Amino acid sequence: MREAFAATVRGALDDDPRVAVVLAVISGDKFRESGARHPGRVIDVGIREQALVGVAGGLALTGVRPIVHSYAPFLVERPFEQLKISLSHQGVGAILVGIGGSYDASFAGRTHQAPGDVAVLDSLPGWAVHVPGHPNEVRQLLLQEIPLDRPVYLRLSSEANRAPVPVSEKLTVVRRGSGRSTGVVVAVGPMLDRTLEATAGLDVTVAYASTVRPFDREGLNRIVAAAGSADVLVVEPYLEGTSAHEVSAALADRRHRQLGLGVSRTEELRAYGTPEEHARAHGLDTEGIARAARDFFLV
Repeated sequence: MREAFAATVRGALDDDPRVAVVLAVISGDKFRESGARHPGRVIDVGIREQALVGVAGGLALTGVRPIVHSYAPFLVERPFEQLKISLSHQGVGAILVGIGGSYDASFAGRTHQAPGDVAVLDSLPGWAVHVPGHPNEVRQLLLQEIPLDRPVYLRLSSEANRAPVPVSEKLTVVRRGSGRSTGVVVAVGPMLDRTLEATAGLDVTVAYASTVRPFDREGLNRIVAAAGSADVLVVEPYLEGTSAHEVSAALADRRHRQLGLGVSRTEELRAYGTPEEHARAHGLDTEGIARAARDFFLV
């Protein structure tokens, strides 16, 4: 996904004079040649993440479309005040492209982990949040967002599904239940393949989301109605329950049960470990999702 991001943005720098890239050292090597071709439109502020976002806000006020990139904790958590003031409060947009995700960089320790990134941005109005599940989706989402002016967070992952799904702000049904099924599962981004595998023996409808904000409330309501059940399981690659309020709003007109799977809110893993070990510990591997889905739907 990181390579797809860099290649797409290098092309945008060549094709669109409105595009600028703002970096804080991370991935600087991927834009060195572009910086030579487009001096002034590839800006590296050094390890100054608050300045990273502040510069992007200033560029956006002049009509530039800034693409801002770093590890998620340095892009969302550390400069949150600048996101709030320099972008949201000023009414301007930028495309934030984060890597590392929840625990992709587990080997680097807690400093490089940000399972709460989407929840943090959820406190600001008007942000679009994309969580692609495949490198091809990264390219599609970037090409869709670059001509616009809204604030966007594109959350990249080192994990990917085997095949892309056409990007949409609507939920995409990838497996339908019988119409008298036990419920609906929403799989976000790179969680799709393992969710499909984990629920293969259950009569459930599985829907896919590469865009989680704005959340497709109307779509979820229709899918639940067609499935014949108002039990909803959401599998997200970040903090568990991040989209619980969206599910509640979507199903406000019907009684429902819901369960959110994601990174634990009650336990911080202090051992570095591998991403696979973190996924297993949080119940986000195939076995963990299968166990939770059986316990939830087969009651």
